[in-house]
Amino acid sequence: MIKGTFKDHLNECMKDPEFKKAWHDLDPEFELLESFIKAREKKGITQAELARKMGTKQPALSRLERGGFTGATVATLKKIADALDMRLVVKFQKKSA
Repeated sequence: MIKGTFKDHLNECMKDPEFKKAWHDLDPEFELLESFIKAREKKGITQAELARKMGTKQPALSRLERGGFTGATVATLKKIADALDMRLVVKFQKKSA
């Protein structure tokens, strides 16, 4: 059993260079996931409603919200944006030091 908070545990894990690299490699997925969920919630749309608008099933959308973005295509992300009446924006940024 892990003692302390998640943040305490994460800070401890971040001391491992391999873990730290893997964690930071997932930053784009975490940001995309957070942005997607916040946009859906701000619109007041349930997973089921959004899935219907996208022409898919709620369990598929639930999998995406639980972190299944790593295999999502640009076409899927565009469907999500369209269903939320939003525009998908993808850009490249210089890595921070």
